[in-house]
Amino acid sequence: MKLFALAAAAALSLSAVAAAQNQVLPQRTIQYQAIAERIVTQLRLQPGEKVISVAMPGYMNEFQPHIRYAVMKAGGVDLGVIDALRTPYPSEWDAKTLRAGLDASIEGYVKLLEDVDVGIMMPGVNPAHPAYKAMQRLLVEKGGPRRTIHFHWTDPYGPLGSDLGLTGVTIMPGHPAPAMQTIDVTYQNAILNTDYTALEAHQDRFVAAMRKGKVRVTTPLGTNLTFEIGDRPVIRQDGVASAERVRPLKTLVDREIEIPAGVIRVAPVESTVNGVIAYGPSRWSARSVEGAKVTIKNGKIAGVSAKSGVEFMRAELDAQPESVRSFRELGLGFNPLLTVPERDPWIPYYGYGAGVVRIGLGNNSEIGGAVTGGGYNRWRDLFTDCTITLNGEVWLKDGKFVK
Repeated sequence: MKLFALAAAAALSLSAVAAAQNQVLPQRTIQYQAIAERIVTQLRLQPGEKVISVAMPGYMNEFQPHIRYAVMKAGGVDLGVIDALRTPYPSEWDAKTLRAGLDASIEGYVKLLEDVDVGIMMPGVNPAHPAYKAMQRLLVEKGGPRRTIHFHWTDPYGPLGSDLGLTGVTIMPGHPAPAMQTIDVTYQNAILNTDYTALEAHQDRFVAAMRKGKVRVTTPLGTNLTFEIGDRPVIRQDGVASAERVRPLKTLVDREIEIPAGVIRVAPVESTVNGVIAYGPSRWSARSVEGAKVTIKNGKIAGVSAKSGVEFMRAELDAQPESVRSFRELGLGFNPLLTVPERDPWIPYYGYGAGVVRIGLGNNSEIGGAVTGGGYNRWRDLFTDCTITLNGEVWLKDGKFVK
């Protein structure tokens, strides 16, 4: 009876917490076969194209047979799955031995994968893993029909990403992190039910308007930034991953197709970027900063200020080469199935949702910019209340598309 009473009390306690937070957790079954078929549909595989997957052991392993079978059904050649060396590495491993071994593996994989047409990068892997890095090198050095699908359900760049997925999302101040089943349902819905034709058309219209002249980005906090993109390449993550699409493309990121889809990214002509970026609560040098502002003049960071924590901003920037203390990129999400929910808001999937703006600093060479000379790239600052005007015409108003 004591055990029953304790269990009942615990259940009541959990129910009370959930009710207090107004959380209604969705039921979810991940539809691996449907997701696999959607990915292969987006690839538009030609008969005989060779496909390899790169996976992190222990993460979404249930998906692997489904993607392999979908490749076969489409007439592709399934080359199986390469398991990455699971991270984090054991603390007792010698760092020099590990580094030498990983570097040698990259060179080996470049030769091994030279004839591969498609790589599917599973949740949990990233360019630190040799097979992934080798595919990136081949995308740049060999080009042609080569492309990769980034199936980044979880965030491969954060320590929690492989286990929980939470660092693949942005938590809104004052609100809880979304439950994993909420993330699952949101991403699955975006993959399976996005109108990819409409998404592509909307992005195309916006990019065409951007090319006609001045872009202005403003926010209620004080961001007021202008620039021009000229003939700079625009990365369009519209989910189209065919060989025909990627064959003429030059930049690495153009050949890495994200699933879920939704964002455009562009490195503006650096000399045209001027104004102020005003941040909400932000993080610099792993410290909290309030009221941060960065002034940009002709593409370079000309000054910083903050209500509190300006020293952390300066420390982060002073640690970087002068060459990369620059404006990096503008990203804008277009996917209506990845928008910020009104109740218990959170920002899904790197800001790919309709109306979410990403403003970055640092090296932008991977997306076709001219800022080089260091590895610094601050690309995770997201804004949900921007107004964007293209040649004086409002396209986005307070985070909502009006065109």
